[in-house]
Amino acid sequence: MLAGRTALVTGGGSGLGADLARGLSEAGATVWIAGRREDALRKVAGDGPIRWVTADVTDEAQVAAMFEAAGTPDIVIANAGASESAPFDRTTLDAWNRMIAVNLTGVFLTLREASRRLGRARWGRLIAIASTAGLKGYPYVAPYAAAKHGVIGMVKSLALETARGGVTVNALCPGFLDTEMTGQSIANIVEKTGMDAEAARASLERMSPQRRLFQPAEVTAAALWLCGPGSEGITGQAISISGGET
Repeated sequence: MLAGRTALVTGGGSGLGADLARGLSEAGATVWIAGRREDALRKVAGDGPIRWVTADVTDEAQVAAMFEAAGTPDIVIANAGASESAPFDRTTLDAWNRMIAVNLTGVFLTLREASRRLGRARWGRLIAIASTAGLKGYPYVAPYAAAKHGVIGMVKSLALETARGGVTVNALCPGFLDTEMTGQSIANIVEKTGMDAEAARASLERMSPQRRLFQPAEVTAAALWLCGPGSEGITGQAISISGGET
């Protein structure tokens, strides 16, 4: 399906990013992954066709260097992100700045460089991995939710700028995923509440009407749909993958 296309996935060293990279590669794309941890990137790339480059997406120069390595990808998925939690009145300015930097500024820098390179290309797909936290509020993660809301606003704005060309811009908004990041959230709940891990996981599962965590493969399938035939009219959208959560 994607033979002849090149894709770049940030945050590709683990979790959803790794699944996205493998899915794009299996669909025929030449795939680059980027992240801060060389060992994790090497492990995902293995001996296969996936290529890697180290980059911190919060650093403008490193983002430029990342694209110098990958060239001008047809598909760019801004997936790199992080999560922290604390009551609002105990959230430090440093924590706020960390969440905005990686979850919003990093997406901005990635999509800006991609947009510059693609220009008025006849075909291109820019995808930001947001979250249901970009569509609603959750307690104790105000900076994360603010950043993800910002991502969706940015996607909608950029989509209008590219609407008359061949480049579409969308956000995917998964609920809690069965990944390392959610594992960290579960550990944080255990530490701060004394709840056991099974109960903590169940508390996150209850966020969805389907009462479950979501698999990275479900998000990858949505990304592949956005990159496939018939998706030309899908742009400026925030697509929820959350089992009906509103």
